[in-house]
This record gives sequence, structure tokens and C-alpha cells, in this order.
Amino acid sequence: MNPEDFPTPDVEVDSIEPATLKSRIDSGEQVTILDSRMSSEYEEWHIDGENVESINVPYFEFLDDEIDDDVLAKIPEDAHVTVLCAKGGASAYVAGSLAERGYDVDHLEEGMNGWARIYEAVEVSEYDGAGTLVQYQRPSSGCLGYLLYDGDEAAIIDPLRAFTDRYLSDAAELGVELAYAIDTHVHADHISGIRALAAEGVEAVLPEPAVDRGVTYADETTLAADGDEFHVGDATIETVYTPGHTTGMTSYLLDDGLLATGDGLFIESVARPDLEEGDDGAPEAARTLYESLQERVLTLPDDVLIGGAHFSDAAVPADDGTYTAPIGDLKSRMDALSMDEDAFVELVLSDMPPRPANYEEIIATNLGQNAVDDEEAFTLELGPNNCAASQESLADD
Repeated sequence: MNPEDFPTPDVEVDSIEPATLKSRIDSGEQVTILDSRMSSEYEEWHIDGENVESINVPYFEFLDDEIDDDVLAKIPEDAHVTVLCAKGGASAYVAGSLAERGYDVDHLEEGMNGWARIYEAVEVSEYDGAGTLVQYQRPSSGCLGYLLYDGDEAAIIDPLRAFTDRYLSDAAELGVELAYAIDTHVHADHISGIRALAAEGVEAVLPEPAVDRGVTYADETTLAADGDEFHVGDATIETVYTPGHTTGMTSYLLDDGLLATGDGLFIESVARPDLEEGDDGAPEAARTLYESLQERVLTLPDDVLIGGAHFSDAAVPADDGTYTAPIGDLKSRMDALSMDEDAFVELVLSDMPPRPANYEEIIATNLGQNAVDDEEAFTLELGPNNCAASQESLADD
């Protein structure tokens, strides 16, 4: 049903902004969420957390004047309940129906679409290179990006098209010029923002090895080869070729302080190797990933921070609230980084999660082979990222 098709309940209920719900969760408050989307949507993607009780009851269960007692029994009467849906229409109706029956409820504005628009900037306080480093965090999908600025210049790594205006306004507020928009690889879970930023005068940078996948806009982009350097103020960004997740996967060493690893290595897992070459090519890609990690990443000093392009529910943030960790810390607690090659390959291939939603269309869009408008781009990337190997199989002992 469309939002306008839902009847209007007799009881008016409050709505809350997604940022308000996020702050309640972050503060440790016990939060009860009634997710009124279809079960298939809920199972694929929902709001979770240690202090979140998430209940799924599809909205159609509330359309009858007499709601089944078994349905109402699933909803706690002694807790404040926030109802959500995909876009906010169904949740307003469901919340009103519950309020009529005495429940303490509100509903989430714009539903999960609104949740996907949350984008937080957190300074990486442990970063000790030149300039200041900020990590952008998108809790709905676990996407991470990095803004490095020094003097009057800045660079953004792994920008999202949906937040193009945000990067530009943040740079303006900081009094810096956004000089570079850099991708680590051709992403499969979100629409890249480098071309949208290039249209605003920012220099777009793409790994040179990624072009062979069929990038159509290579002539309009600066291509980064292994060892190339970019400068913002006194800070140096060094290109470090780290294939495995994709053939073009490239990391960037930010002034010897943090390695932005894209989807090669996360603080809780390593890359999945099947999104470019499929199941048949995954074993060889996993061996390439092992070599990249052992020879290009783990050989860096132990105090260099790792910052991936994603985080999952299994990731534990650092004390500064960022999803970063020193290489030495990851070596000590992630078994996958100390295995021999055969064991690593077997582990990575043993339990890969479902591929990201719409990943083939997203890849085609990021290659420039598929044109979508901003709203289509936003809709394509809704949901979990699933660009890592299973966190369960790679979990610490």
C-alpha cells in the first residue's frame, strides 16, 4: 500500500527523527522497535543493537478493526515502542492503532529510508599523521569514508553519491577546499560519489587497475597506480595496491598514520573474494587477497591504524568512537591474519554471506555503464553491505 492509502487513526501520535532514535540507542537507553515491514525485508535489514529489542509484525496485521490478540501479545505494554516501516506511512497508521489501545508509542519519520540518511562524522583522535582525519559513518549500511584535511586542502576517500552536498558543506565549514575524491575500488554495495564531486570541480581519483573492469569515464579521472602520491597541505596520501576483494582493490596510506583499506581488511573481518569473478574465481581471488594482506598490509608498522570502508554489527569501535584499530591489535586477535595460505582460503570461502542487494546494477552504475538518477541511486543501495566474509567464521577466539 502507498502511504496515502492507509486510513487515518483517531489518535494522533508523535513522530521522531532518525537522528533522535540513533542518539537514544547510542546513549545505552533500552529501545523497543516494532518493525512493520514484511518479514522478508526485515530479515534482510533492520535496526539492531545490544540495547535494542526489535519486533517484526507486518503492517497488514493491524488493518482489521479487531487486531488479533496473538499479534498484540508480541508488543510489550510496559515499554515505549517506536514503530517503523519503509517510508513512514504504514508506521504512522500502526502506531495510531496501538495508541488507540493504550500503548505508549511513536513512529520513525521516513522509516528505514530516513534511517539510511543518517551520516555521522567522527574525528579519528588516534591518527598521528599530518592534518586531521575524520571518519564518516553510515549506520544503516555500515559504510565508512574518510576526510583528511590539512592547511586549506582536503581529500575524501570512498565518498557516497547520496552525501555529495554534505562533503562540500563540511569542507566549506572547515575552511578547506576539497581537492580530491578518491575511490579504493569499484564498489558493489553503494553508488560512488567521485563523479558527482568531479562535477563540482573536485579531482576524481580511481585506481588504475580498476579501469580494466570496463570503466567508461577513465579519461575524465585521475588514475592512481601503486606508489603514486597525492598531497593535501603537508599530508601525503600514498597509493598501495592491494588486490583480492577485486582486481583493482587499492588502499591508501594517509601520512603513515592510517591505511584506508577499502574492502580489503576491516577491523572485524577480511574481504569476500567473489563479487567480481563469482564463485569460480573466488579461490584465486582469495589467494591474491592473502598475498596482499601478508605482503602489503601486515608489513606496515604495528601502530598504523586500519580503517576499512565498512563495519558490521560484530565490529567494536575504538575509544574515540571510530571503527579503526592498530595493525598490531588486528594481528593479535584476528586468526585469519596468522594462518597459512591454504587455511586462509578455506576459511574465507567457507561461509560467505548473501551478496549485496542489487550489487550487479550498482557495479554497472559505478563503472559508468548504467545511468540512474539520485533517487534511484539511493534506493539501489538500501540494505546491508555484505562486502566482508562472514564475521562468524572469522571471529576471534
